[in-house]
Amino acid sequence: MPGPGPHLMYTLAVGTGLMSVSKGRFTPHHCLIYAVNAFLGPDIGSFSEWLTSTIGMGQSLGSRIMDIVHDPLYYILILGIPLSVFYSWVSKVALKRGFLSALSGVPLSRLQCLLLISAGSLSHFFLDHLFEENGHSTTFTWIISTGWWEGRAPVNKEAVIVVGILCTCLLGGFIYINRTKPGKVGSQSGKSLQLIGVIASLYCLWCASQIYWRSPRQPAVGEEADLGVLVFLTIYFFLPHFFCIAAMHPDESSPLNEELPL
Repeated sequence: MPGPGPHLMYTLAVGTGLMSVSKGRFTPHHCLIYAVNAFLGPDIGSFSEWLTSTIGMGQSLGSRIMDIVHDPLYYILILGIPLSVFYSWVSKVALKRGFLSALSGVPLSRLQCLLLISAGSLSHFFLDHLFEENGHSTTFTWIISTGWWEGRAPVNKEAVIVVGILCTCLLGGFIYINRTKPGKVGSQSGKSLQLIGVIASLYCLWCASQIYWRSPRQPAVGEEADLGVLVFLTIYFFLPHFFCIAAMHPDESSPLNEELPL
């Protein structure tokens, strides 16, 4: 699986990009907490397992900690609140003593820290699930299983029609929502995201119906593993980025502030 370098570089690069486009609303405090929880976070269990095996004491305990903590959900549920309290305190101390700057001059709240911890955990497993166990991890195997591997996929006219309609609605709806209307950028973005969510849900529903509910199974979209890809990207790519955006400081000078769910 990926080591400390890729985890740290990936999340620091994402965080630096958010710092740049957010004009100071995503601060170095946000970036570091997000990166630390992707870099070291869930691997605390791995470190505990290595430490107990090295000193020759408590190997079973270290292995148990590894099994529980090295999980995208359990890490958040078990350590999320204690770490959010700790990180919020560290943010206040670092800002007060000038160790780490922030354009807003405001330390991170516990809720912001919890969102960043969650984002870091999910981003950690974004890399782990793709590149661990020689490509045979449980999650990656499931993603591939949603495709068609029983020879050449037969042409499914229903799939062509359904996917064509959904993609046409997505593109047409996006163009319709974002036609020129000055002063409504925030509203347009929100409606665009709602449209994408609705179409993605219908797309996944179609794929699931062909894979799991139809007998015999039919290729949902040719040979493509679209269901697995969409579910994986939603949980491990889009959701952590949404958490990072939600953790930003509000833009008090923006007239659209009330429309942003931050």
